[in-house]
Amino acid sequence: MGSLSIWHWIVVIAVVLLLFGRGKISDLMGDVAQGIKAFKKGMQDDEKTAEKPEPVKTLDHTATPSPATRSDVGSKAV
Repeated sequence: MGSLSIWHWIVVIAVVLLLFGRGKISDLMGDVAQGIKAFKKGMQDDEKTAEKPEPVKTLDHTATPSPATRSDVGSKAV
């Protein structure tokens, strides 16, 4: 009772083929294969970026801006 015989599997496969057709099943399997390939490529890309960390950019908030970079120096109203 707990296991399925070969005839059960044949009937299940026949029903699936009748419902979905050969074209849809092969397209679905192709999409699954492309998804697996994309996942593996993404995992390899993550390993490469983990090996080479990006340099950290810091800002010095205590430094005063130089007079040449200030935009409000010569724009006082008369």
